[in-house]
Amino acid sequence: MNKAVAFIKESYVELRKVNWPSRKQTINYTVIVVSASIVVALFLGFLDKIFSTIIEKFIF
Repeated sequence: MNKAVAFIKESYVELRKVNWPSRKQTINYTVIVVSASIVVALFLGFLDKIFSTIIEKFIF
């Protein structure tokens, strides 16, 4: 039990040292990640459509 309490105290001290991003930075990073995810999804969907079309022409 002593080790658990020490761990929680040390964790709290370390969390106080963290340089947390501001609200604006968090929103900007979120927009960047969502935008990049959408671009990658569209690109992969486009490739999937192309390859599906090519495979259908060879098989049927």
